[in-house]
Amino acid sequence: MKFSESLKKNTDFRRVYNKGSSHSNNLLVMYVLPNNKEENRLGISVSKKVGNSVVRHHLTRLIRESYRLHEEMFQYGLDIVVIVRVNAKNAAYHQIERALLHLANLHSILI
Repeated sequence: MKFSESLKKNTDFRRVYNKGSSHSNNLLVMYVLPNNKEENRLGISVSKKVGNSVVRHHLTRLIRESYRLHEEMFQYGLDIVVIVRVNAKNAAYHQIERALLHLANLHSILI
């Protein structure tokens, strides 16, 4: 069952950055803000500093897939923005997955 959709609008990203709480580790930064809806909205931001479009899209797919596989562990009703750091450029899937779950645990949004 799908509990999430994508966060796409720049205004939504800005609202999460300005009003949400953030935690980070060496690979990712995560901002979380309650959205008063029945679903989560996930936004992923990868700067051009991280790499070319192939690298950026690869990292986006890794994050989206690790979130999808653990989606039922997350509380619902949240806007979540994940920012990829340059250190994640050569990270494997399991490192990204571990980093994502670590940040979710720091935010106390895991069930």
